[in-house]
Amino acid sequence: MFKLVIFLCFPLLISTNNHPTIYLVGDSTMATKPIEDNPERGWGQVLPLFFGNELTFENHAKNGKSTKSFIQQGLWKNVLDKLKPGDYVFIQFGHNDQKISDTTRYAEAHTLYKRNLIKYVNETREKGAAPVLLTPVNRRKFDKEGKFVDQHGDYPAVVREVAVQMNVPLIDVHKKSEKVFAELGDDKTKDVFLWIPPNKYKSLPEGKTDNTHFSFEGAVLVAGLVVEGIKEIELPIARYLIKNPTIQIGGK
Repeated sequence: MFKLVIFLCFPLLISTNNHPTIYLVGDSTMATKPIEDNPERGWGQVLPLFFGNELTFENHAKNGKSTKSFIQQGLWKNVLDKLKPGDYVFIQFGHNDQKISDTTRYAEAHTLYKRNLIKYVNETREKGAAPVLLTPVNRRKFDKEGKFVDQHGDYPAVVREVAVQMNVPLIDVHKKSEKVFAELGDDKTKDVFLWIPPNKYKSLPEGKTDNTHFSFEGAVLVAGLVVEGIKEIELPIARYLIKNPTIQIGGK
């Protein structure tokens, strides 16, 4: 799907001019990760590679955050204080909201999670900016017969519900990633996630098996699904997309 060449770094903030700023709020699957001796990337980290340099991207996604903790720890206020009319806020949570044993993060899907999503939407609009809701991206899991297994329960459906009720643009990353991961299958999806052999990275001498977070290739794949969604729902920022992007590998 993508042409891969060498790239040296991924900036957290890409500064431009008076064009819209795209704010990303979410969890570790979206967040920017260190480059040096680290195979992990968030899809929001590579999303700017699909766009020209007219846009500004600010990736405020953080590891381990839920709709609840992102608000309570002041991270949402940091975004709100900077929002201006014409900006966009891409909102994607769910992985950590479902952690029922952690009271600092847990947000039940049909109650607090839904209320928090509505809060993000309303407060974004109050600033004159445009919210975009994204369903959570899938984790990697297959049953003994090789069939893909969804692990997000009611959370994606609630995002879709809020999008309809509040007339918010929706990018259904959950549905898109489920389709792609199911097509790739049990073995090939290991390249999408962090299945790292021993001694490939100094920081991971014993290797790593992680079915939640992405390799660079996986981050590019998911960012590509987001771009696909941007085109499908005809967001105005689609005009900034590079027609035939050369996606670049870095940090290996």
